[in-house]
Amino acid sequence: MPSQPHPNPLLTRRQLLGRGVLGWGAGLGLAGGVVGAAQGYAPAGLSRVAARLPGLRRPLSVAVLSDLHYGPYIREQQVAGWVDLTLSARPDLILVLGDFCDVELGSALPAPLLGQLARLQAPLGVYGVWGNHDYGSFGRFAQPFSGGMRPDWMDVRAAFQKALAAGGLKVLTNAGLAVRPDLWLGGVDDLSWGQPDAGAALGRAPTGAAQLLMVHEPDDLMTLAAVPAWRPGGLAVCGHTHGGQVRLPGLGALIVPSSYGQRFAQGWVRGEAVGNRPGALGYVSRGLGLSGVPFRNLCPPEVVLLTLSPG
Repeated sequence: MPSQPHPNPLLTRRQLLGRGVLGWGAGLGLAGGVVGAAQGYAPAGLSRVAARLPGLRRPLSVAVLSDLHYGPYIREQQVAGWVDLTLSARPDLILVLGDFCDVELGSALPAPLLGQLARLQAPLGVYGVWGNHDYGSFGRFAQPFSGGMRPDWMDVRAAFQKALAAGGLKVLTNAGLAVRPDLWLGGVDDLSWGQPDAGAALGRAPTGAAQLLMVHEPDDLMTLAAVPAWRPGGLAVCGHTHGGQVRLPGLGALIVPSSYGQRFAQGWVRGEAVGNRPGALGYVSRGLGLSGVPFRNLCPPEVVLLTLSPG
């Protein structure tokens, strides 16, 4: 699914929250007594979600971590807690859905983050994909907290990918593999700043095997049903939106960084149908970290534990 970068993909939440929407929302929240429930560094919860996945021959548990955003607002202590929570669930497979960090990676790699991620272990492995903030950290474009654009950003990306792999986390960029004979795991590049290709990620999946696809930005789901290699019974797991991060009673999320508004904010979602092929089924995590503003409201961070049964 090749794409062009979204206009200002990083600044949507930051600009709107910083230019009056946040002030309006905070005032309304204080009036209603809800901003007192804001969660900046609140411990993440374990959200247990069950579904059937056609092609599986036996049950599978998958831990999903998304949007860590290690950087100014999130430090090693928070990441360590998320890793502890994930390991306590004893999943068969661990997936990290991008936006690892909001730091400049060109001069040095974030040893505390890498050390904590290296603690993640699961029988079927630990895998991830890139997010839009990762590309900012590589220097693909300028963003707050991570320096400016770098001509060698691809080298920076390769160095970070190698460091993650040394700790046991393999990034799948438009690639896939059979993690079990009955399960094909794929991962696509970021929609805003990469070149996502779901066909390449899924094209080698064995006939009859279940498909599980890692996608950072859920907007990818809108065209996934048009990809011949995608099977209607597959499942995509997504992040990016943070559930909106700041939500208000009766209004929901103030800002959702998606071209489709609240449609892909959180939870179970579907993309667009194509002919007689149903829209792709996805699950969007609220994520773990913070972006734009250093708190959440009525939108707690989560590690998702998917329990998938044969369909």
